[in-house]
Amino acid sequence: MPRIPQPAPDTAEAEQRDLLEATRRHLGRVPNLYATLANSPAALRGYLALRESLSGGALGERLREQLALLVAQENDCLYCVSAHTLRGGRLLGMTDDELPATRSAHDDDPHTRAVLRTAAELVRGRGHLTEESLDAARAAGVTDTEFAEIVAHIALNTLSNHSNHLAEPDLDFPAVEPAVNR
Repeated sequence: MPRIPQPAPDTAEAEQRDLLEATRRHLGRVPNLYATLANSPAALRGYLALRESLSGGALGERLREQLALLVAQENDCLYCVSAHTLRGGRLLGMTDDELPATRSAHDDDPHTRAVLRTAAELVRGRGHLTEESLDAARAAGVTDTEFAEIVAHIALNTLSNHSNHLAEPDLDFPAVEPAVNR
């Protein structure tokens, strides 16, 4: 049972209803994370705005999804590991081998691997990255634009992970435990 209730469509304030309906139109449904964030229209608006802005950035859809899955893993978020495993596999065609590899910051592509390793170190180090890691990522082709977006994706996904930890919304995706060898 969720620790923080979600606004019900029949009792939600007008702005909450509008945001939830916009989410339904965009995603085809309202995942419980979004419904929980709707308790504060400002929080949901901010989340949606950052998500939308980053979708037009330098990082492609698959890499954005890999970052979401990795950050969920690092933050031990059952809800988001489950959601992004489903999305990565079903919508983006990631294989049963690629999904757990992503959660461990591994990928066959050197650039993707460098992005994932950078993100993992930033999450684990609370924003700190060693010079050696920075140099290795640059050698693998990670650009300054991508570094900025990696940090933004960490922020976006940490917001959802922490919201889920606090609210404990019902899981509306097939459960995937966030425990893998790192």
